Amino acid sequence: MTAEVTEFLTAGLRPHECRSCGTCVLVKKNSLTHTSIQWTTDASRSCPVFAAHVAAGRHPALLDTCEHLADSITDAVRDGSLAVADRSRDGSAAEVVRGG
Repeated sequence: MTAEVTEFLTAGLRPHECRSCGTCVLVKKNSLTHTSIQWTTDASRSCPVFAAHVAAGRHPALLDTCEHLADSITDAVRDGSLAVADRSRDGSAAEVVRGG
């Protein structure tokens, strides 16, 4: 992987602790509708929602995300602890929007 690709994939990721279970992930909000989540642990062991999914015999890759984590990220945007970088058409950062 080139340095440019690595920078593109990892730039802006910030640690976020789920307010429901405490699992820590890396998050980047590119816009209000686009969220990148990078798990730093095995989700099926650290997240109760993923663990229940696996315990029921389903593969964790088939679960889009944990609704509690998604709500936690939304709350962090709303309270201003997680910034959203809206992108212009050319991909440059247009502005930083705080939740509100």
